[in-house]
Amino acid sequence: MLPELVTEIPGPRSRGLTEELRAYESRNVTYVSPGFPVFWERAEGVNVWDADGNRFLDLTAAFAVTALGHGPEAVRAAAREQIDTLYHAMGDVHPSPLKVELCRELSRLTFETWTHGAQSGKTILTNSGSEAVEAAIKTALLATGKPGVLGFEGAYHGLGFGALAAGGMDYFKTPFIRQVPPIGTLLPFPTEVSNIAPESYRQRLDETLERGVAGPDGKAVPIGAIVVEPIQGRGGEVVPTDWFHPMLREATDRHGALLIYDEIYTGFFRTGERFAADHWNVMPDIICLGKALTGGFPLAATVGRAHVMDAWPESNGEALHTSTFLGNPLGCRMALAQLKALGESD
Repeated sequence: MLPELVTEIPGPRSRGLTEELRAYESRNVTYVSPGFPVFWERAEGVNVWDADGNRFLDLTAAFAVTALGHGPEAVRAAAREQIDTLYHAMGDVHPSPLKVELCRELSRLTFETWTHGAQSGKTILTNSGSEAVEAAIKTALLATGKPGVLGFEGAYHGLGFGALAAGGMDYFKTPFIRQVPPIGTLLPFPTEVSNIAPESYRQRLDETLERGVAGPDGKAVPIGAIVVEPIQGRGGEVVPTDWFHPMLREATDRHGALLIYDEIYTGFFRTGERFAADHWNVMPDIICLGKALTGGFPLAATVGRAHVMDAWPESNGEALHTSTFLGNPLGCRMALAQLKALGESD
C-alpha cells in the first residue's frame, strides 16, 4: 500500500514555528519561502520527521555530517554514556583523557598512515570547520613566516575572516570585503572541461607564488599557504583534473609554502577514499577535518605534520589559539565511536 501523499508542507505547526523564528532570529539565517523551512523533530537512518509528523528522505546527509545515517546506535550509546559521566572539561587546562585518545587516533589515520609510521601528526581541536581552517592559516604563518594565502575560485572554507580571505565565493566575501584581511589571492580550479593546459597553469602558479599577494600599500605579501578543497563541495561538487594536486604539492615544496587540504566536507569516505586527497596519493602538510568526524556534534580538527605544528610555541599557561569547549569530552567520545563504526579503529 502506497503511503498517503503529503499535501500540506509545511504543516500548521511548522508555519507557526516559522513565524516565531522570523520574529526572534536574524532574518539572514534561515531561508523562508513556501515549503521552507522543514522543522526537523526527529531522525533515524536516512529518515527525518518534521514538526507536523511528515516523513522525508534526507538525501543531503545533513550537510555531509551523517556519514552513517542519523543516530547510529553505537554513537548514540557512546553519547548517552558520556553525558552521564562527563560532558564538559577544561580542554586547554584540565582536559579529559578522551582528547588524548582522539588526537592520537587522528595522527594514526593521517600522517602515520600516509608515511607508514615515519611521521606523526599533531592536532588542534576546534568547534567548527571554519575555525579549523583559521587555525591552519595561523599555523602556516608561524611555520613559514609568510602571511599570504593562495586559494581557488569557487572554493568555500567557512565564514571567519581568515577563511573568507582564502575563499573563492564572492557571495560570502563581498559584503565584508572592507574587513577581510588583504592576504588572499585566487587561481582557477582546473577541471577536465576547463581546457587549461598544465604547462601554462604551472607557470601561472609559480609566478603567483613568487610574486605574492598585492598588499594595499603596494608591497607584496609573500604566500605561505595554499588552501584547497581536493574536491570542491559547496562550489558544486567540482572534481579537478588529475594533474592539479600533484602540481600543488610540487609547487609548495619549491616555494617554501604549506599545502593545506580542507577535507571538512570530503573527509571520511565521502568520495570513496578515506580522504579525497588519497585519490591522487598526495599528502598535505595540514588537513582540516569536521562534519562526518562525529556524525552530528560540533567538533572539528586541524591536523598537521608534527614538525609543522611545532611552529606553535609551547604553552606558557595561556594558549594562543583555544576556546572554551576545546576537546569537549562528549564530542571526542562521539568522534571515537563514529570512527570505530566507520571501521577506522578497533
